[in-house]
Parts: sequence; structure tokens; C-alpha cells
Amino acid sequence: MMSSLSYSARMRLLLIMPDANIHRLSLGPIKMSFREAPLTLTTLAALVPSELNADITIVDESIQSIPFNKQFDLVGISCLTGTAYRAYEIADRFRSAGAKVVLGGVHATLRPDEAKLHADAVVLGFAESTWPEMLRDSVNGGLKRVYANDSVDLSQLPIPRRDLQKRFGYMAPNTVFATRGCKGACEFCSVAAVPFGWHTRPVHEVIDEIRQIRSNRIVFNDVSITEDREYARELFAAMVPLKKKWGGLATVGITADDELLGLMRESGCIYLLIGFETLERKGLAGINKDFNSQVDYASAVQKLQSLGIIVQGCFILGLDHDQKNVFEKTVQAVNDLKIDIPRFAIYTPYPETQAFKRLKEAGRLLHEYWPHYDTQHVVFQPENMTPQELDAGFRWAYRQTFSMASIARRTLGSKHFPISFLGNVAYKLYVRRLQHDVTRIHPEGTV
Repeated sequence: MMSSLSYSARMRLLLIMPDANIHRLSLGPIKMSFREAPLTLTTLAALVPSELNADITIVDESIQSIPFNKQFDLVGISCLTGTAYRAYEIADRFRSAGAKVVLGGVHATLRPDEAKLHADAVVLGFAESTWPEMLRDSVNGGLKRVYANDSVDLSQLPIPRRDLQKRFGYMAPNTVFATRGCKGACEFCSVAAVPFGWHTRPVHEVIDEIRQIRSNRIVFNDVSITEDREYARELFAAMVPLKKKWGGLATVGITADDELLGLMRESGCIYLLIGFETLERKGLAGINKDFNSQVDYASAVQKLQSLGIIVQGCFILGLDHDQKNVFEKTVQAVNDLKIDIPRFAIYTPYPETQAFKRLKEAGRLLHEYWPHYDTQHVVFQPENMTPQELDAGFRWAYRQTFSMASIARRTLGSKHFPISFLGNVAYKLYVRRLQHDVTRIHPEGTV
């Protein structure tokens, strides 16, 4: 047991991210994620105090198998809402084998009482200070039930243990972050629902970390890396001499800032994920994202592409202002705008968000079966269609958008054709999986 370990013992520590079951390629035993490598596990591994002499294993279940047959002293599990049930299943199994289990992540922060039913301890919010404290307490036999710290200091962080992540497991293996949180208040977003606030790392520390990455390509996983324009300018200017290529997330409003766009391109930006969400102004206002309506989408996409920046455009289906023709209109817009790599999501009211509270009060939540809270399943009663119609339209939109004719129309002529084309082919493979998903609407939510 952990309480009997001394600092001279070798702690057996397992860190897990449960399988989110989306956006991966499987060829027999070979599994590769379409997304960037997550920073959660590698960062937690880097934060383990050196005096604990820990033997650390990290497992991203989306591309790796969990070693249930091995013994561990402590198991740390980070979960999203969509992976919460799987996290609890994993936790219960390791606890029954005698390991201590700690749960953290966004869902544990939003629903700590629920998480505590399956863990010896729960870490809320940022873990930079609480995680090392929890590990030392565990070794000393003084593990507390909950660890939380409102103060946040993102300076002098250790370099993530990228050496522990699976080699060739991700299309974008080198992930970095510069900011945490978001200044926005989008109705559906979990980031806005938790008291994270907005924080930045010292620019020189971000640059030092990027400089240590041998690869020429990196990805920022920040929710909105240009949220603080002055910070972004300082960061991008400092990146120019590194001559790296990078991608990240931003709001469409950056296209109105030519100076910032120029710096982004000069610093090596070749890819941006942008939440367009909807074509309807009323729809944008309804989700607290009315600032998008101040931008002409066509001009914005053209400006980014003229700079050689690939646009991954995200669209939400099932908003209260959506009529039954929203699927056809959105697919047509994606093709007309020539979005390089489109992505669709079903409107999903995550726990404790404004959307969740509003729909629950109105009796419009179909269930609280967390595995379907993944933006790929209908979990609420839409305003202007049935849940089945929303689901069918969502899948139709994916099929139409990722037909070879549509892919060719949007990617031919791109300055980064190989990347755009391969990104579309990856989603085309995902569409095949989507069509074979048997339980699209949870039985509790049938109408």
C-alpha cells in the first residue's frame, strides 16, 4: 500500500487518459490518433517530485492498452465528461486490486462529488501545485479526499515528459501551451463553466520549451491563443527566429487584425482551428458568441488562405435557431467557403455550463448518460426537430462533406494540398465509423 512506502522506495505510478473513442485510425494492432498529443499526462509526469523515485507509465487509451495485469501503487486518471464512465470503470478496477486512485480533469472539477465515489482523492482545477502535494501526502499516508488551489502560477514549469508518450501515436506529437483558460463565455463551453480564469506563461519560457523540441512542427493546444492580443504579438515575434511551423486555435475575429496576422504567418503559422459555429446571427447570439457575426466568413477564410494558413472550420448543429434545412445550408456553406478541413459537432450542453442549466430547467435534457456527451450524439430535445432528425442530419452532413467530390472541390489549389487532403481523408475514415455506431440515441432519450 502507498502508506507503507518511504521516499527511498520506487513508486509505481500509472497515469491514464480514458478512450474518447473518436478521431483515430486503427489498422489491426496499430492505432494512431488524428489529434495532437495531449499534454495532460506528460505534464503530470514532469510534475512528479524527483525525491519520490517514481517509475512512471503513461497510457492514452485511445491508442494504447491499459496494463490491468500489472500492479501499481497509485493510478491517476484524467477524464472529460464523455470519458467519465470509462474513467470510473478503470478506477474501480484498480482500486479493487489494491491501488490508490486519483481522479482529475474537467469533469472531476465540474462534478467532484460524483468523482469521489470512485477515487481515493480528487484533484480539482489546475494541478501544478496540488498534484505534487497529493503525491507526497500519499507516500506519507496522509492522502486527503480533495485537492484544490485557487492560486495559479504558470511560471517555471517543468518540460513535459514527451519521452514517455507513445512514439508514432499522434499525427501531431509535439504539443505546447502558452495560455490557459478563455476570456469568452460561450454558453456550451466547459472552460467557461469552471473557475479557471485566464493565465499566461512567461513568453521566454514558452520559447525555451519550443527551442528544445527537435521537430520543425509544433501545435499549440490553447483554447484561444490570440485571446490576449498584446501577449500574442510578443509570443509570435519571439517565435520568428525559431523557424518552426505551427498550428493552433483562434477566433475568427483575428482576421480583422492585419498586424497580428502578419506576425502569425511570419512566426510559422500554417494551420488554425476556428469555431465558426453557425451561419445565423441569432444562433450566434443564443450561444454568447455574437462577436462572430461581426466578421464576414468568406473574406476571413480567403484572407487566411491567402497567407498560406489552413482553415479547419468547426460548425455546431442543433442550435435553438436551427431549422431542418440547417444541414443542407451548412454543407453548402462549407463548400462555398472552401473550408480546408471541416468538422461538425452536435450542440452538447456539458455539465454546469449555461446550456446545461437552461436545458435542464426547461426539461429538455434527454438523459445524463455521460458517454454520449461527446458532441457526436444527441443528448437533448432540439427546438425545431426531433432528436432522431438532428442525428440523421448530422451524419448526412458528414457524408456529404467528405465525399471525394466535395474534398476535391475544397482542397485542390490549396497552398498546403497534401496536409488538407490527408486531413479530409482522415475524417472520411471517421465518417465510416460514425455510420456504424449502433446506439446513436441513448434508450433513456428515445421519444
